[in-house]
Amino acid sequence: MLTGIALRSLVLLLSALLPFSIALASPLPVPSGKVLLTLSGDIVHANVGDEAHFDRAMLEALPGRVIETHTPWHRGVGRYEGPLVRALLETVGADVEQLRIRALNHYEAEVPVSDFRRHDVILAMTRDGEPLTIREYGPLFVLYPFDDHPELLTEAIRFRSVWHVERIIVP
Repeated sequence: MLTGIALRSLVLLLSALLPFSIALASPLPVPSGKVLLTLSGDIVHANVGDEAHFDRAMLEALPGRVIETHTPWHRGVGRYEGPLVRALLETVGADVEQLRIRALNHYEAEVPVSDFRRHDVILAMTRDGEPLTIREYGPLFVLYPFDDHPELLTEAIRFRSVWHVERIIVP
């Protein structure tokens, strides 16, 4: 038989864990539009077989940021908007230290997840309010906040700033 204190402690513990367990039990919806991004590998939440597919609306629904920055590939400051990569990883339940990010042309970059914990790195979907096209590094572009953190302007970070992103592999 539980004492009053033990029972209250158990109730508090269960109430604290309830939101977490509901979030884990919530399946990802199946995309209704064109799939822009696929995550595969060691993920907890999938919606198509053992992969997580995202259309534009699903990506826009994730917690995101606006980054106003110069990039090594554009003239002038651009206003980029998209979901935080760390929010995407949380959504699929990826808990790893490294990712492989693949572009439409099969270019791949190894990216430490610590980048996404340390900085507000986004999957840019728009520049200056317009959707990124393939001609403009889209439809998805791994974008670091270069102007906020000039120390990011390194060769290593430029190689991690994959454009034309189509897949994230979670090894």
